[in-house]
Amino acid sequence: MNNNKHKDPSELPFAAPCRKLSDDAPLRWLQKGVDDLRAASRQSLVYGFLTVLLSWAMTVATMQFGSIGLYLGLVSGFVFAGPWLALTLYAISLRLERGEKVSLRLSIRDAGSVMGSAMIFAVILVIVLLVWARAANTMYIFFPEVANPSYSQLAVFLIAGISVGALFCLVVFAVSAFSLPMLIDRKADAVTAVVTSVNAVMRNKYPLMLWAVMISCLIMIAALTAWVALVVIMPVLGHASWHAYRETIDAEQWPSNALKK
Repeated sequence: MNNNKHKDPSELPFAAPCRKLSDDAPLRWLQKGVDDLRAASRQSLVYGFLTVLLSWAMTVATMQFGSIGLYLGLVSGFVFAGPWLALTLYAISLRLERGEKVSLRLSIRDAGSVMGSAMIFAVILVIVLLVWARAANTMYIFFPEVANPSYSQLAVFLIAGISVGALFCLVVFAVSAFSLPMLIDRKADAVTAVVTSVNAVMRNKYPLMLWAVMISCLIMIAALTAWVALVVIMPVLGHASWHAYRETIDAEQWPSNALKK
């Protein structure tokens, strides 16, 4: 039982404190994600299937333009859309944790109840996306202006593009790793959640970079299977991300959000 009474909002710190993580923490989160998938298999797999349908629809839309670049953009777009898509999965994990009725309909409503705060998070991501798009356009200054460029010339272009993309992916990951789970769990504002997330990532660089690599590899596997693997991968990652938040962030000073009945 938590004996620490919730403080007045004006007395709350600017960010929730974080715990120090062990290097093997991401493997624990993945296992707990699998456990939650088993505990709420019907709800999780149905949501995973809906994610696959959405991914197929977006793929068909991009292919209408006949551009492989747009398809690759769709793959990288999971960096932005993933945390949003996982909101309902966070709510399912929270219901399992509290011993509440697990329902996909109610979990979707739980996710919808924090949409106001999440919209501020969305604005932050849109700003990052616009800057990213601008930076991507400027990368063409590194493209060789010759008919038959050498491998070394192409390598400079690729390295520059990958480096810039990795930098922006890092920013998005730091902002989103724990912010949306905190909004589902606690009555906190979006700025506090984002600052909390960035602080936790910076204080646990190695385990969270490993976690980011694991997420990227699983999303690539999903892309290589024409998104079919998302039926399982999306729920596992969503539930695992919830447990990552639980193990990393100490948000007890903020009041808990009530779940839908």
